[in-house]
Amino acid sequence: MLRVVPRIERGEQINAGVVVYCRAKSYVAARTHLDEDRLRALDPQADVPGVRAALRAVEEVCDAAGQAAQDNPGQRFRWLIAPRSTVVQPGPVHTGLTADPEAEVRRLLDLLVR
Repeated sequence: MLRVVPRIERGEQINAGVVVYCRAKSYVAARTHLDEDRLRALDPQADVPGVRAALRAVEEVCDAAGQAAQDNPGQRFRWLIAPRSTVVQPGPVHTGLTADPEAEVRRLLDLLVR
């Protein structure tokens, strides 16, 4: 889960994306969706373009854009789930099994974010 925490000191958050990693298929992907109204309800001065850019950066790391192209999917996933104190943060990691990781990432985005 990717969450947006607009004001760290308040601890409020909204879900804004999911990351799915499947070692067996060498697959890592992120899908994001930012609900601007919910974000502004938590922080009317939230930097919406900055949050969107941070979410896009996560998707680009998964797609192996830029310097991330040197890393395998597992390395990219571990880098993305590392705890950080920024506006876009990874949530707890949950394990599971899937035969179709692409369908799973879409399903989780619809279930947990939209």
